[in-house]
Amino acid sequence: QDNLIPELIQPAKTELESDDTATEKEVIKLHIKYAGSDTPLLVDFDRDRASQSPSSIPIESSFAAQHQQRYGFTLPDKSLVIETISVEVIHEMTSPPQAKKAPRTEGMVDAIAQVEMYCKSASNSSDSTWETIPVCDRNSLQPGDTIIGPALIIEPTGTNVIEPGWQATVGIADHLILSKREITTEPSSVSTDYAVAAKTVDPVLLEIFNNLFGAIAEQMGVALQNTSVSVNIKERLDFSCAVFDQQGNLVANAPHMPVHLGSMSESVKALIADKGDRLQSGDVYISNNPYNGGTHLPDITVITPVFLSESNLEKPSFYLASRGHHADLGGITPGSMPPGSTSITEEGILFDNFLLVTQGKLRSRELLDHLSSGDYPVRNPEQNIADLQAQIAANNQGIRELETIVSQYGLDTVQAYMGYVQENAETAVREAIAKLSNGEFTYAMDNGAVIKVTITVDKDQREATIDFTGTSTQLSSNFNAPASVCQAAVLYVFRTLVKDAIPLNAGCLNPLKVIIPEGSMLNPKPPAAVVAGNVETSQAIVDTLYGALGILAASQGTMNNFTFGNNKYQYYETICGGSGAGPTFNGTDGVHTHMTNSRLTDPEVLELRFPVRLQEFCIRANSGGQGQFRGGHGIVRRIQFLETMTAGILSDRRHIPPFGLAGGEPGALGCNKVERANGQMEILDSTATVELNPGDTMVIATPGGGGYGMDTKSG
Repeated sequence: QDNLIPELIQPAKTELESDDTATEKEVIKLHIKYAGSDTPLLVDFDRDRASQSPSSIPIESSFAAQHQQRYGFTLPDKSLVIETISVEVIHEMTSPPQAKKAPRTEGMVDAIAQVEMYCKSASNSSDSTWETIPVCDRNSLQPGDTIIGPALIIEPTGTNVIEPGWQATVGIADHLILSKREITTEPSSVSTDYAVAAKTVDPVLLEIFNNLFGAIAEQMGVALQNTSVSVNIKERLDFSCAVFDQQGNLVANAPHMPVHLGSMSESVKALIADKGDRLQSGDVYISNNPYNGGTHLPDITVITPVFLSESNLEKPSFYLASRGHHADLGGITPGSMPPGSTSITEEGILFDNFLLVTQGKLRSRELLDHLSSGDYPVRNPEQNIADLQAQIAANNQGIRELETIVSQYGLDTVQAYMGYVQENAETAVREAIAKLSNGEFTYAMDNGAVIKVTITVDKDQREATIDFTGTSTQLSSNFNAPASVCQAAVLYVFRTLVKDAIPLNAGCLNPLKVIIPEGSMLNPKPPAAVVAGNVETSQAIVDTLYGALGILAASQGTMNNFTFGNNKYQYYETICGGSGAGPTFNGTDGVHTHMTNSRLTDPEVLELRFPVRLQEFCIRANSGGQGQFRGGHGIVRRIQFLETMTAGILSDRRHIPPFGLAGGEPGALGCNKVERANGQMEILDSTATVELNPGDTMVIATPGGGGYGMDTKSG
């Protein structure tokens, strides 16, 4: 720092052109990260203090404290790297700036137009209405002018929206200064005696907590996306975050992946049953065991028990969990989605309540050893570790959010409303059940397996029994779905029957009795392969349930799981298709449906990160089933390979089409094929593994959704 920092400071001082009497301040930041990490943290550096006593500068301790606060762990055995040094020189002005414009001496600010804008009320943020608001020209404003919101201020480079309750004032240097106005409001009807509110349900507080709990999960998701490394999590958003009560029941989630959200509770409860008396503050566990609440091995769940000092309890007050699909977790093919696996050992590395962090210290050596173990170890452990660290950080964000609301409302109130929001969801589902009728449906898959469901509605008790008796027995292939996946599908379907804005939580399951025969393909015994059950069978379960209820034609019925890779690259994506039509609406074209809610990687990112070229991605015309209401169209996706890769496709609805309802036509079958560089074409089955050479192109045409009702126009 003897030479580098002065070299950075001098140009900044020169650029300011300060006089000798001006007061200057130097702000020096060190951008520090752990060796091998991608994300630096900013640590203050005092140059004068360092020159006098270098050992007195607490760089390492400051970094460690920041890392612990943001990510929830430290890596004491890792060396630190100063990635960047930033220098800011601040010139404190001795006199106010000269006005660039003369203040207005007469008249008022004239609006150049009046427009309609949908605004929230300044006094009640829950109320919104259309208002006629002024539009002002930025160039015509003068110092001292004040524009009271709601209003628009337009200028050549953009538009400034002045919200209700705010005002914009033009400063002496022609700056636009926004400030919040003092608004006199009516006294709030929300109870502020939270100890009393904990004992009875306050409807206003219930709505507040519904949104608070959901917001915590959303903030966790933002943290996970921002700190993750893999395309799977950062770009495709193949992850989920949720909040759980003291018993491990799902309380609230962000609108992430339904197949994750409905099953994560079983992972949390499995941890409580296994380690309940030994859980400690600062511990973090991971699990992907499909027979202990997991879905399939690439989906790793990071679970953080939350201990709050106010509780003075020996067990956690809450649990937070984030589940992310890792790009590779070993197994017989890159991407850990092997089309031909017959045992779970061929699908990758298994974690069963593995202690990842203890007392705030990441067990990096033990984690790496586990990732590198077995017959089929992971191919890119550094990426796995980076994404797991991001999941820990997401949970840590949730802890901070929970601490905030507990400090405001009190632990008893927060825990009470965790119960109340579940009771509210239960009531909403019971009301929806009362409008249903008995039904049954059988749906075959391409591999010959059959899913059968019988739904029996008790309208007096407002309960329903969902019985999967008659479903095929456990399969030798990997289309077996763990019971937690089947439960997630049931939870998803019955949540969609509720029109109210309630969170998907454990309360939705209380009015439902789910019967899943042990040893069936929906409740297999280990070591059955399950990698396709989470992605393909789950979609078939949802369509079968909607078919039994008679309310929605089949959507594409598959996630079209496509993986490719080698020892250097591993990539996985699910591909959109058509959604099913309903009694009053058409299906949607080219959309991820039901149990998946991820997105496709941006073409620029895909081609930057992997040696492939996206040649075509378009709507597949006329693939939606016809009817009074048309099913959504599928898509066509063509990816050309620039290096030798092993690719795998796990899909369905290539032989048996998505069904229509009430006389509607089925959607078009999907198709998988390879166009070789020499012009030859190979048609692939629903599931296939194929070696691709430079110049070869994979073409995937996804199914359309089923139609609903007779198409009377075609006559």
